[in-house]
Amino acid sequence: MLRAPEFWWRPQGLLALSLAPFAMLYGFIAASRMKRDVGRVGVPVLCIGNLVAGGAGKTPTAIALAKALQASGKMPVFLSRGYGGKLSGPVRVDAAIHSSIDVGDEALLLAKIAPTIIAQDRLAGARFAAQRGDMIVMDDGFQNPSVHKDFSILVVDVGQGIGNGWCLPAGPLRAPLQTQWAKADLCLLIGDDPEAIDRFAAQVPIPVYRGRLVPAASQANALKGLNVFAFAGIGRPEKFFATLEDAGAVLCEKRFFPDHHRYDADEITAIIAEAEAKFLIPVTTAKDAVKIAEVLPHALNTIRVLDVTLQVEQFDEVIGAVIKQQR
Repeated sequence: MLRAPEFWWRPQGLLALSLAPFAMLYGFIAASRMKRDVGRVGVPVLCIGNLVAGGAGKTPTAIALAKALQASGKMPVFLSRGYGGKLSGPVRVDAAIHSSIDVGDEALLLAKIAPTIIAQDRLAGARFAAQRGDMIVMDDGFQNPSVHKDFSILVVDVGQGIGNGWCLPAGPLRAPLQTQWAKADLCLLIGDDPEAIDRFAAQVPIPVYRGRLVPAASQANALKGLNVFAFAGIGRPEKFFATLEDAGAVLCEKRFFPDHHRYDADEITAIIAEAEAKFLIPVTTAKDAVKIAEVLPHALNTIRVLDVTLQVEQFDEVIGAVIKQQR
């Protein structure tokens, strides 16, 4: 996946305006599709969605919710499209036999937490998942109408926001804003700037909760004061770099790759060599580490991995609202 074009995140300019007719057509089609509500699968479906194209923190949100549901005695099952994988599914992800080439990198991360089903056909995947737990947690698929959602959470990275407010391809919105709000139950705003969160929250017509992505305490302490070479192939690498700086690391070198980038051995070796030549510690994300381990496992003896978890204010309220869907 290529990086989102910069003009999406600026006030509407000539390029966005030139694409406006296509955006209006795309928005009309997307809104029409979202009004459909087709397949029910016999267990509650919780969907974690995103207003815009690109990363917003859906996967950490899905993981945090699944862990909380497990702690409450539930048996959640993840459902993912398996972006970047070649298998069409439905299939249950098994790290012993599947690689990111088969099922995508995010599905392998999810499978460490709970049973994970990947399927390009969402309804077929949901039916398959419904046989393996008592609640389905969909990682993405909010705009896809093929599966009825009992509860939907829209995740917004406040540092990114909604860009210029246009639908694809003139802007980043996956469907018209009001259409998306109307189909969601609550909004989770992720960020570290309280004023920016408050400004965005004032525009949201559904219940709002606030969260932030933080590194594990042990990892943060281990990185404090270190000179690092940070690299990532995720939707918003800037967010990863900022988290490193918040943990006290000194970013001497930064490098980003396209989202879901598939590294080869030469790339990994070159990064390690460059870091060593500059007396830096190479650091990457958990999602990148999944693919690095498949290509050059011993590289993770040198490369440090920064994993993040989601902290949500009043998280018990969110979980309570979700669990009500099972009653």
